[in-house]
Amino acid sequence: MVTTTMVSMTGDLARRLVTDELWVLTEPLLLPPFTSRRQGGGAAPIDERMVLTAVMYVLTSGCPWRMLPPWLEVSPATAHRRFTAWTEAGVWQRLYRVAVRDGLAGPGEFGWAAVIVKAARLRAGQVPAAARCGPPKGTT
Repeated sequence: MVTTTMVSMTGDLARRLVTDELWVLTEPLLLPPFTSRRQGGGAAPIDERMVLTAVMYVLTSGCPWRMLPPWLEVSPATAHRRFTAWTEAGVWQRLYRVAVRDGLAGPGEFGWAAVIVKAARLRAGQVPAAARCGPPKGTT
């Protein structure tokens, strides 16, 4: 049973993971609307901000995809598929560039944008073990 307090806590945590400021920066960088897979029956519409929240939860907590909390209301498979698609499309690098451009993270600064980019690259297996310290490649 979901209580009003749980919904409030969920909303508060979701807003801390994907702040309005981060959402304004990220929304235009995301891929075109995600199309459902051809498995028949279609897919229910899903809030892209909640998908981003689920991905940020995994990136910032180190949680395995399969352990994604149900309160995020995004399936682990959906979150992982979108993460993979966004990674392949270069969303994380573009997010960092936009954050630098808007003065939210300076070049070479190990701020929140750099942390997200590094976590995304680590999760995607794009960073060799020897290079796992310091800001994301190309940000200094």
